[in-house]
Amino acid sequence: MKIFRVLTSLLLTIVAVLCFAPSAWAFCGFYVAKADTKLYNKASQVVIARNGDRTVLTMANDFQGEVKDFAIVVPVPTVLQKEQVRVTEPKIIERLDAFSAPRLVEYFDPDPCAPLPLFLRSAVAESAGLSGRSETVQKSDRSLGVTVEARFNVGEYDIVILSAKESGGLETWLTQNGYKIPQGAKQLLQPYIRSSMKFFVAKVNLDKFEQSGYQFLRPLQISYQSPKFILPIRLGMINATTEQDLIVYILSPQGEAELANYRTVKIPSNVNIPVFIKNEFGEFYKSMFQTAYTKEGKRVGFLEYAWDMGSCDPCSADPLTPEELKEAGVFWLENSPSDTPTFRRFVPSFFSTNVFISRLHVRYTRDTFPEDLIFLQTANREQFQGRYVLQYPFEGSVKCEAGKEYKRSLPNRFEQEAQTLARLTNRNIQDIRKKMKLSVGDLTYSLWENVLSRFGFD
Repeated sequence: MKIFRVLTSLLLTIVAVLCFAPSAWAFCGFYVAKADTKLYNKASQVVIARNGDRTVLTMANDFQGEVKDFAIVVPVPTVLQKEQVRVTEPKIIERLDAFSAPRLVEYFDPDPCAPLPLFLRSAVAESAGLSGRSETVQKSDRSLGVTVEARFNVGEYDIVILSAKESGGLETWLTQNGYKIPQGAKQLLQPYIRSSMKFFVAKVNLDKFEQSGYQFLRPLQISYQSPKFILPIRLGMINATTEQDLIVYILSPQGEAELANYRTVKIPSNVNIPVFIKNEFGEFYKSMFQTAYTKEGKRVGFLEYAWDMGSCDPCSADPLTPEELKEAGVFWLENSPSDTPTFRRFVPSFFSTNVFISRLHVRYTRDTFPEDLIFLQTANREQFQGRYVLQYPFEGSVKCEAGKEYKRSLPNRFEQEAQTLARLTNRNIQDIRKKMKLSVGDLTYSLWENVLSRFGFD
């Protein structure tokens, strides 16, 4: 134990030193803002905890309207029983969103004339249950080709599990039984019926909802065994008139998850952008995402985060505790203490919780994503995050030669930041330069203007 304490103390000391090293280091920035799902008007969120063939799927309800009108139909591979369905708290999904959201970080250039500790110089240089129904009703179900495989209540929801022989009968059954589904469901239901899928159907039990005291619909969580690692999305497109955003948080003991039937690319990341973006990071990220989405041909999923749950750098929120992970569906954790060490946010990943989180962002329409999402689980544990850097110049006076060289390098750095922002967002480069002039200071900017005019820029 003594050796471990010494090792831990030494490790934390090294990490603290590196976090205050010059900006050539890639991480250890100061977290400023995050681009979470609040940026999007219609962003569905799904949590998938998967190990082997077992899946726990949590669906956040972003339904807006009268709760009496709420209905959800989800294709599932097997008949679910009551013990496989539960409700959970929205806070868990909010925590996953906050932990994995793309983030803005700040660096402040040190005094270029201050000596760097000798042991860091080379490293810096190298880094950069309801009652039964009547017999008459059951006969009607059979005439429609629909079988009620299970019926039960969970929390504020009435649940039925259905199988069907043809989509028209299923659509009729749902309508006759008070489920308000959009017109045109028949066409999208048929492929699932051909695949022998069952249908998880839920609506709100108004009496139980009023008794619960909740002001919102809680997320539904289902658990099942299947070799298929899929997420049905086609039913959600029935009456969609615009592009929809879907954020999928995949929790696994193995590593990064990606799409198997569509391309998965990493969101542009680890770039320096002008410091004025601090006040408009949300708009920047939405614009950058749309630009990347269009550039990639719109048939692609973006990886926004891939990291071990036991650490983060920089942290936009604390890692989830073991109890929170279990609430999110993680079923393979051993009994572990609730007091997760606070130093986990800075230490290397060998302090692992055996939970790797992948955050995938899909923007889709019926034309761009005609198939349901199929996921591939990999053993890749390489860390990645959507991360955007504000690097503030040193404002003090400098007298050494290194300091003078540093000042001469700033105009080129500012121009690179302006061009990076223009490339990522398709914003007008002249507008960017004008906004930068207001944020970097008159003296520094005048040097930049001289360089621009020398190369023919207005």
